[in-house]
Amino acid sequence: MYLTRFRINTARTEARRLLSSPHRLHGAVNMAFPEPPARDGEGPRVLWRLDQAPGGRVDLLVSSPGRPDFTHLVEQAGWPSLGEQGWTTFAYGEFLDALAEDDVWAFRLTANPVHHIRRSQDPVGAPTKRAAHLTVHHQAGWLLKQQERAGFAVLRRSGSPVSAAGAVGTGEEAPRGTGGPAPHPAGERRTTVTVPTVEAGGSEEWGYQLVVHDRAPVRFGKPSGNPPHRASESGSDVRFTRATFDGRLRITDVAAFRRVLTHGLGKSKAYGCGLMTLAPVR
Repeated sequence: MYLTRFRINTARTEARRLLSSPHRLHGAVNMAFPEPPARDGEGPRVLWRLDQAPGGRVDLLVSSPGRPDFTHLVEQAGWPSLGEQGWTTFAYGEFLDALAEDDVWAFRLTANPVHHIRRSQDPVGAPTKRAAHLTVHHQAGWLLKQQERAGFAVLRRSGSPVSAAGAVGTGEEAPRGTGGPAPHPAGERRTTVTVPTVEAGGSEEWGYQLVVHDRAPVRFGKPSGNPPHRASESGSDVRFTRATFDGRLRITDVAAFRRVLTHGLGKSKAYGCGLMTLAPVR
């Protein structure tokens, strides 16, 4: 496994085109591999995410089973005249192998939080439909529901029924063994979450070391050969809601957690969702 960080030159026209379309960027990421791994759910897959950093910097993070070659992306969206490689690739497998139960890490995850509903107007027995979670509480609740099967537990805030010392920090530092950014770039607007939870028949507010930010609907057209203004009529539009989660977690099941890091979490993995990265807790 490898984890790669590519800095995007946002002054270039082609870079802005890529950033405006997850479909184009998905294609550019796939072209870094002669034979991208199959997406059959059996083995690790290529995952990617865009991270905003201080000073208007945008980083592309890519987790992959094979080592990528982003020469084409440097030519499109980097600094090709500088003669430098333009990206940094880290050996991710060694880091994954060293993870252990009860390890505590800061994390970042960009995901597509969804649930399945049956509308009141739907006939009895009709299949449920996938719908996006739109509020901070529901999006945070979606993440907390993933914990047990995903092999981690988000830490509670100090003063909660089960507390963990320390607050989530800010700033940027290189994660040990991952090469990704720390979860909280300085100056970034974040929403601290206190998630209402029902237990033993009553309602109780539990605070978690978790913030939700970069919450936005995503909509883009996939090339279909139709004129641009007909994209929505052709039914080729892709729509989902994206949210980024920063916080602290404790590993509860190493095997399940490694699978999350290499296979992704949630839907829309091809379009920049599902990649979780870790950073040391200061």
